[in-house]
Amino acid sequence: MPNGHRPGLRHLLDILGEDLGAAHAHDPAARSRIEVALAYPGVHALWTHRVAHRMWHRPGLRLPARLVSQLARWLTGIEIHPGARIGRRLFIDHGMGVVIGQTTVIGDDCVLFHGSTLGGRSMAKGKRHPTLGDRVMVGAGAKVLGPLWIGNDVQVGANAVVTKDVPAGMVAVGVPAIVRAPGHRPDHGQHVEDASELLEYVI
Repeated sequence: MPNGHRPGLRHLLDILGEDLGAAHAHDPAARSRIEVALAYPGVHALWTHRVAHRMWHRPGLRLPARLVSQLARWLTGIEIHPGARIGRRLFIDHGMGVVIGQTTVIGDDCVLFHGSTLGGRSMAKGKRHPTLGDRVMVGAGAKVLGPLWIGNDVQVGANAVVTKDVPAGMVAVGVPAIVRAPGHRPDHGQHVEDASELLEYVI
């Protein structure tokens, strides 16, 4: 949701409906949108963030926005700074332990798994967290650190630590993360047939 944008009620309902649809589409365990709305902490954290983010950009409401964010963290185990800019249809699977820093930007149709961090590497002011393009998937426990650019359709393997930009369409695995094209076979015998194989280790 762009900063300062004031959606009407219809637009807001559309966004909330898209959030439900994204969870239902990405999680085969989801049986209905009602179940998602009631029992998915990732959706609860995202909805709370959409409120906190709007407050963050109103004069005098930054402290209340932080308190709303902390309440969501306490309830869901997911910490999203109210300053983070999150696109549409983000799905946070399982959720517990996800951290999204203040200057993070997330595109549309992204997926984050539990324990993943979009964090910083410096205490300096300014942009210090990553920017994710559209349709980026970040595996469980993965860390994407610093003001990096993660291109569209990138997939970050579980427990990877990414400290450099990743071009669109690539796969990042390992510590520190090595960038590979989907389908690339590494020399040391660890077969990475395609991105879907990596995702077997995501959950």
